[in-house]
Amino acid sequence: MENLLKEKADLFKLPKTGEIVEGKVIGKGSKALYLDLGAWGAGIIYGKEFIEARNILRDLKIGDTIWAKIVDLENDEGYIELSLSQASSEMTWSNLNQKKESGEIFPVKIQGANKGGLLAEVSGIPAFLPVSQLASEHYPRIEGGDLTKILKELQKFVGKDLDVKIFDLDPKTNKLILSEKAKDTEKLKEMLKNYNVGDIVEGEITGVVNFGAFMKFGSLHSSQNEEKQQEFNYPLEGLIHISELDWQLIEDPNEIVKVGNIVKAKIIEITDNRVSLSLKALKTDPWQNIETQYKKGDEIKGKVTKINPFGAFVRISPKIQGLCHISEFGTQKKMEDSLKVGEDYSFEILLIDVKNHKISLKLK
Repeated sequence: MENLLKEKADLFKLPKTGEIVEGKVIGKGSKALYLDLGAWGAGIIYGKEFIEARNILRDLKIGDTIWAKIVDLENDEGYIELSLSQASSEMTWSNLNQKKESGEIFPVKIQGANKGGLLAEVSGIPAFLPVSQLASEHYPRIEGGDLTKILKELQKFVGKDLDVKIFDLDPKTNKLILSEKAKDTEKLKEMLKNYNVGDIVEGEITGVVNFGAFMKFGSLHSSQNEEKQQEFNYPLEGLIHISELDWQLIEDPNEIVKVGNIVKAKIIEITDNRVSLSLKALKTDPWQNIETQYKKGDEIKGKVTKINPFGAFVRISPKIQGLCHISEFGTQKKMEDSLKVGEDYSFEILLIDVKNHKISLKLK
């Protein structure tokens, strides 16, 4: 009885502007289409709405049913004005949102590329697949981050199908963002259960970029958890940030690693299915006993390796660099007139901060 009453209530409720309704085609004209909306009366698609949907309306026959959106409850002729294009758009976004909520994986054909990512289309809606959301094997590993070379790599995907998920959407701004790497989320979660921060892994350097190096790994080497050693057919990949490649200041990651190198690294962070690795964590910290070699007030020799607006970096040993701050000179011009990159000078140690790996210097 309750369901019957609900059905009757739904049948006789008043229509609302913006509501999506189903109607049966009862008449066709050269500039209008007429629909039977049941208890609500007759609806009409005409004018601009008819022109925008003419390609779809052309194939409709008397008796066909379609969905349309109410744009006016009653026009001058007593019809409920309808829009097919607006209804189609709303239903498309609704379907896309369902895909996002369900985590559905589906293929898209790549139609274009720019320096930020790949261009596609889903259900007639323009979509964007950012570089950051590409699967690991498709990420453009370009040394130096040259945008022109990155674009050239991305253009190789034009015309190809990629399996993606919907990462984000906003119908109001017509934004539809896709993710290729999100499809592997569950697989990554399962694989990462075998790893902990502090584990040492062995793998291959697969890419070197200006901010660090990518390393693929699939076997675990941990003295504490030997029983967890396991080989994966689909290896994980982590990033060794440039600051984690070595204890010394590095300008170019290629100074430390090359693509194809087999190395061991320590897992220092696992966050949101991303693994951060470190090479320097497995190397002896050159700052450990520095206070036995140097102390405040010592005069030392050092080579200027780099000059920045805030000071000059000075190498005082193979793995240790100090900073001669610009305040010691007054202006950047005076600093650049006093020091040249590649030249050796005498400096006085003003401060040694072992905890933060800093040495402050003054030109003698």
